[in-house]
Amino acid sequence: MYSAQAVAVITGGASGLGLAMAKRFAAGGYTTIIVGRNAERLAKAKEEIGKQVFTYVCDLTQFEAIPGLVNTILADHGHVDVLINNAGIHLKKPMQEIEHTEFLRVIETNLVAPFVLSREVARHMLSRHQGHILHISSMAAQYGIPQVMAYTAAKAGIEGMTRAMAVELSPHGIRVNCIAPGFIETDMSSGALDNDPERKARVLSRTPMGKLGCPSDVAEAAFFLSSPAARYITGEILRVDGGNAIGF
Repeated sequence: MYSAQAVAVITGGASGLGLAMAKRFAAGGYTTIIVGRNAERLAKAKEEIGKQVFTYVCDLTQFEAIPGLVNTILADHGHVDVLINNAGIHLKKPMQEIEHTEFLRVIETNLVAPFVLSREVARHMLSRHQGHILHISSMAAQYGIPQVMAYTAAKAGIEGMTRAMAVELSPHGIRVNCIAPGFIETDMSSGALDNDPERKARVLSRTPMGKLGCPSDVAEAAFFLSSPAARYITGEILRVDGGNAIGF
């Protein structure tokens, strides 16, 4: 059971799915901390959500800075109840054109940074015997999607790490779960699909619910999984995809 004033840390919380989750946790009474690289975008998100939001600027690929970030958050807020590893980058290129430096950058941002941040926060959670770590994956981890090799590898790693982390941490009161969003209507995805009507039609034709998801759909799932109502759920990869994974 979380304390009266629960604290949630959300990376990449200034836009897209991260912003939707920040809004939901703030509305649910959490002290909501959003972490990102762009101070201006973080400030805009704080203004949009309200005074219970606190912002911290950090490039999470600077791994050596992460322990200091966590220590600062703990000094400022006392504890962390929920960590959501949402920040990530994308790369769309044919496999044969991907430079190894590009591949590494995606892996470092989408997989290594969540590991390092989870490790540091877990050390704190272990001392309290409670907490929830939530990773954000993608349907790319479960499909073979062309031209997203690095992103797919990183997200597949996130799903494997979720299960391994859950097995290690759950005996100590820390649950670990993962959400794999399907095709969600964000600025990025809408632009890509609207510019490719054939692909959009294909996406919708194999989605039984016949529509794209909303960021709030992911936010509600994140809020549930992080709440005491989900106290017996750990190591789960939850698809929020309108049935896309089972479509034909």
